[in-house]
Amino acid sequence: MLRALEIRDMLIIDRLELAFRPGLNVLTGETGAGKSILLDSLGFVLGWRGRADLVRQGADQGEVTAVFDLSPGHAARAVLADAGLPEADELILRRVNTADGRKTGWVNDRRASGEVLRRLSDTLVELHGQHDDRGLLDPRGHRAILDLYGDLDDALRATRAAWRARSDARRALDEAEAQLAAVREEEDFLRHAVAELEKLAPEAGEEDALDARRRAMQAAEKIREDIARAGQALGPDGAEGAMADALRWLDGAADRADGRLDEPVAALARAMSELDEAARGVADCLDALEFDPSELEDTEERLFAIRGLARKHHVLADELPELATTLSERLAALDAGEARLGALRRGVSEADAAYDAAAEALGEARAAAATRLDRAVSAELAPLKMDRAVFTTRLEPATPGPEGRESVTFTVATNPGAPAGPLNKIASGGELSRFLLALKVCLSQERDAGVTMIFDEIDRGVGGATADAVGRRLQALAGDGQVLVVTHSPQVAALGAHHWRVEKRVDGEVTTSTVVPLGTPDREGEIARMLSGDTVTDEARAAARKLLAG
Repeated sequence: MLRALEIRDMLIIDRLELAFRPGLNVLTGETGAGKSILLDSLGFVLGWRGRADLVRQGADQGEVTAVFDLSPGHAARAVLADAGLPEADELILRRVNTADGRKTGWVNDRRASGEVLRRLSDTLVELHGQHDDRGLLDPRGHRAILDLYGDLDDALRATRAAWRARSDARRALDEAEAQLAAVREEEDFLRHAVAELEKLAPEAGEEDALDARRRAMQAAEKIREDIARAGQALGPDGAEGAMADALRWLDGAADRADGRLDEPVAALARAMSELDEAARGVADCLDALEFDPSELEDTEERLFAIRGLARKHHVLADELPELATTLSERLAALDAGEARLGALRRGVSEADAAYDAAAEALGEARAAAATRLDRAVSAELAPLKMDRAVFTTRLEPATPGPEGRESVTFTVATNPGAPAGPLNKIASGGELSRFLLALKVCLSQERDAGVTMIFDEIDRGVGGATADAVGRRLQALAGDGQVLVVTHSPQVAALGAHHWRVEKRVDGEVTTSTVVPLGTPDREGEIARMLSGDTVTDEARAAARKLLAG
């Protein structure tokens, strides 16, 4: 609910503070007194796009502050949370417009963009009038209004879910078809590459192992001859035989050498032992270096094959096993592709059928709701002296989407036999106002709680009993909420729970506009003025008292 509005230096308003209340709030005043300035100022602080020259002449800046009370579950709280703004039971919006056109907004003393203000305004205020393109006159919102009226949340959720499932199924099929088409283009390559890799069957680390074995065999080939010669020189035909002969000869002479050969014999025995160990080591080495010449050839052939295949596929040799797995999987996907596509196509068909069923149910529910809405609006038009007009909620086929398969447009035919057309193109000013009011009355139970409804001269062009019917419907709308009405109708003004008069004052060369709250005596005079004009007669005052008495 809008609790307070403070305006400073905006157009012809110097400083103005208004305290609004629940129920029906009416603002009256002569034409040109500044009633529209109040709405311009409220629209400015709510972030609406409007006239640019709002700052009062001679002032550096204009400023508007609006204070709203928020109920615990008010939709504005979600907007505040989403924008990271502080949340409280009191919402204070403030916006400044400098003389050079710069605009700055605050929400609960935190800087906020015009977009955030507009999102908040959608939860706080509804403006209805002949020039309202944000609410009931906007055909883009008619489908949502009908869904709200018909309480179609469940059907709408089911349709949205079916649309998402349908979109997911189609996307999966498209991706699979694209992947399969790409794989088909390289089918010959895949089959040849997989066969080649499977035949060679390279293993991770195999290149290093083969290279080490190859180097070892190449080295053995070069050194084995020298090692064999060394082994031969150490053997019986070499050092071992010579030392054995020397030891035998010394042993035979030792008994006659008076012990002089004991040490040489011992040393020679030790040398024989070391020589034997060296010979065994050489023999072991020769055994280790023993290889089949064909093994070197086989090793080199496999090593070169692995390296050649790696170069061919532009990968490292150790990456060949992983490449083999990847190419095999792509080939398997190709082989299994048609079967998978078949399953995906069946999934798309099932998702299409599910969406068609959900959209059909939603469409039928909309058609039923449209019939109820048309009857309800027609019932409201009769007391508004428009019983010959026809209101029709038109459903037409539209591009399928998450919201269903039909567009919704509110149309009217103002006279029997006249062609029906969009609400904002067919009805005249006074007729349009009454159509809007009738529609709003029918939708009042479905509107969001806590929204302030503003009607800008919605009673223009009507009077007498029709104006009284308009006022009573506005009064009913305000019964459990808050309605602000800018009106020239005394019948409407008399039904207000709270009354303000907008006045224009001229002081020298300066014109200002102000708003005066009216008590019962002043209301009588204001309604009498609205009835009779500049000269208020006793008859007009009597008529005003009668209107106020109900």
